[in-house]
Amino acid sequence: ARGPRKHMKRLAAPKHWMLDKLTGTYAPKPSPGPHKQRECLPLVIFLRNRLKYALNGREVRNILMQRLVKVDGKVRTDSTYPTGFLDVISLEKTDEHFRLIYDVKGRFTVHRINPQEAEFKLGKVRRCQLGAGGIPYIVTHDGRTIRYPDPLIKVNDSVKIDLASGKVVDFIKFEVGNVAMVTGGRNMGRVGIITHRERHHGGFDIVEMKDAKDRLFATRVSNVFVIGNSNKPWVSLPKDKGIKLTIAEERDARREKAAEASA
Repeated sequence: ARGPRKHMKRLAAPKHWMLDKLTGTYAPKPSPGPHKQRECLPLVIFLRNRLKYALNGREVRNILMQRLVKVDGKVRTDSTYPTGFLDVISLEKTDEHFRLIYDVKGRFTVHRINPQEAEFKLGKVRRCQLGAGGIPYIVTHDGRTIRYPDPLIKVNDSVKIDLASGKVVDFIKFEVGNVAMVTGGRNMGRVGIITHRERHHGGFDIVEMKDAKDRLFATRVSNVFVIGNSNKPWVSLPKDKGIKLTIAEERDARREKAAEASA
């Protein structure tokens, strides 16, 4: 094989894209970009499979080539551009803004936001280091390098980034009592208050969290993304508000809905 693979078979595509098995052999392979291949959603899937604004890949390319779609305030014309967690997708022609955010089943949902909320995003600090010439900088989860950050910002904190300027406007510390969302593992998409952090030297630190229904769950530090101070999230949440229901509760909710519909 010469170099990296350029194709992706449909069955090898991430499950949360929710592609069917039989509509072809291949799936869109995400371009290299700010989010990992298994944790992103290519623009073509968002516009065609989620929003249904196009019937096929050619129509998606036509839409993008008219420079109608912005991701985080920048026009993107690549149909396989990898958008990821908390990215803002703007369609100015229809005056719609979306933020990519997980539902409690770990899938990206179509979450509409107002124009005021579309002006910023949150970024989780992955690295905090000194660069050439002793210049401090941080690197966020979406690959942004920001120089001269506030000295109080450390790894695992979240920074509020103004999309127009790319500057950090505010930040949230990773500490007990703040509200966070889980971005990986079994509890992906759940939202809760951080109650405890277990440190394991040479292993993975474990964070214990408690959701709005007082249910406890735990995950690794790397999967926890702080989204607000105390219990107020800085970004709006999708309709399930990050509260995972048990199978029985889901069943009861479905039955109630069906009863209302038939009534």
